[in-house]
Amino acid sequence: MNNELYRKLVDLYAERALTEDVDAELERAAEGDEAMKADMRSLRAAVDQLHDLPAPQFTEESYQRILMKVYARGVEMQTRTPSPAYLQFPLPIQN
Repeated sequence: MNNELYRKLVDLYAERALTEDVDAELERAAEGDEAMKADMRSLRAAVDQLHDLPAPQFTEESYQRILMKVYARGVEMQTRTPSPAYLQFPLPIQN
């Protein structure tokens, strides 16, 4: 693989989403490129730290804050509710 493709795989490497073979190949390619090696190290450390953090709590306040941001951007939100079954009329069967 070429160096440009390796650079595109760095984020997957940081997330540990690649197979062991591709991980090893990417690490071998980074031996000759100090910038890529530093990126791989720092991104993997950052991803590991993010995984160690507790999940954020989504509260009613969070919901309202997001909703206000969406409305501020001019989005008109409409909920889609299914029509009740009693409003559906059966159609006659024609032969």
